[in-house]
Amino acid sequence: MPDWVTYLLWSVASLWAAATQTLYYVHMLQLNSYRTSRFFKWMGDNPRRVWGLGRFLSLPTIAFAFVPAPWGGIAACLWLFLFGLGHRPQKAKKPLVFTARVKRLLVTVAILWLGLCATLWLLPLWAAATVLACSLALAWWPMLLALGINTPVEKAIVAYYTRDAKKKLAAKSDMIVVGITGSYGKTSTKNFLHSLLSVKYNVLMTPENFNTPMGLVRTVREHLRSKHQLFLAEMGAKNVGDIKELCDLVHPTYGIITSIGEQHLETFGSVDNIVRTKFELADNLPQNGFVCLNFDNDLIRARAEAVTVPAVCYGVTDNANGGYRADNITVDAAGTHFTVTTPDGETQNFTTRLLGAHNVQNLAGCIALAHKLGVALGDMCYPVRMLRPVEHRLQLLPGGIIDDAYNSNPAGFKSALQVLKAFEGQRVLVTPGMVELGARQDALNRELGAAAADCCDYAVLVGERQAPPLKEGLLSAGFDESRIFVAATLQEGLAFVRGLPNEGARTVLLENDLPDNF
Repeated sequence: MPDWVTYLLWSVASLWAAATQTLYYVHMLQLNSYRTSRFFKWMGDNPRRVWGLGRFLSLPTIAFAFVPAPWGGIAACLWLFLFGLGHRPQKAKKPLVFTARVKRLLVTVAILWLGLCATLWLLPLWAAATVLACSLALAWWPMLLALGINTPVEKAIVAYYTRDAKKKLAAKSDMIVVGITGSYGKTSTKNFLHSLLSVKYNVLMTPENFNTPMGLVRTVREHLRSKHQLFLAEMGAKNVGDIKELCDLVHPTYGIITSIGEQHLETFGSVDNIVRTKFELADNLPQNGFVCLNFDNDLIRARAEAVTVPAVCYGVTDNANGGYRADNITVDAAGTHFTVTTPDGETQNFTTRLLGAHNVQNLAGCIALAHKLGVALGDMCYPVRMLRPVEHRLQLLPGGIIDDAYNSNPAGFKSALQVLKAFEGQRVLVTPGMVELGARQDALNRELGAAAADCCDYAVLVGERQAPPLKEGLLSAGFDESRIFVAATLQEGLAFVRGLPNEGARTVLLENDLPDNF
């Protein structure tokens, strides 16, 4: 076999193996917001995925360089084919999205690998084999190199798209812009507001959880039309200054802060930083605007006095007296019933199919903002009645499943437990606990385990990393250890649930579902 055929076999097989691994690492990079710091942290938190034995099974191919042709080349080709097959991307909860950025990144990675293979033709086969095998074992480094190479281009593209979005917004100077932020409840509140405000306005809202600068830019560039009178902009944050950046982009006149709690503590560093960041929305509103504040939240209520624009409070407790308060909350087969009282004493009864006290709280805020923007209370009764839960947020599914799998947080977790507790029959909690809570993570999971003890009959804890503090909390509250099951995966946990004895109607709460990078 000619030397060039041997090199070609090695190159083609290596490129195949590199492609399968690159797709996996690009997926993890995307889930970590394309930030190298977060990607390196993910690597440190998941050593088995990066440094496990399977990642280094490319190294034995070095020995094939010393096997006479053609057998060495053929053996290496087969080995690398199987190596790549073993590392091909698996089915994911949130698959890799082939955005334009991802495609550009993959093209750059491909060019790097092709250049590497071409250069290695100038080396002895054993040296070329060594470089290829080591590069495959550390297949994340060409991706990070490509990310660095693409950075100037990506920044230029972002700047162009941002300028274009600002130009479109400037042309709609008469459009009402409402900013929505909070540690949790943002997406549900946004969807509820869309239904209530659509009674009077033609409303555009950011889709799904598009709450980053590029999410807002994309929404404006792709969806904003001349007919739109009001824009609901969901605003997410993981670092101080994130909300201000979003305000500088869309310039909201009105806002709502749904909640503040211990979420994303790993990036914020402290609760004080979270409070400061969420209130960047109020700090950047004009004097002719207003902000709706959830007065059931202690952190929001404590910071309210520092707000310099008109503030409207809302909630379901006595703390909201003087604002928009929802009370007389009852639940029956028809749904959840409640009464809203406005600051001037006007009252209105509402019924919704939504579950959970926190949904009534979110609705109180939506009703407050919509009412302040001219929608009559009576006109909101029908849209409130027709509201459906946002997908994976206390969504009641057939078969007694309560799907609350999206991004759990301490307050939402406790509210979901109370919903589960209200059901009769066999109640099962399935959860991996909570993440991204920094040094407080274990303590909060222990606390939630204790809170779950009197709300469920069985507890299925998913994932060995998260389970111990949850289990400790359950046991500390007197929960029967024989009714706790630790599952390696969600599928294993659900299989356990299906095998439980028949003890009456079964209700299963799926509380949080960790993304693929955990």
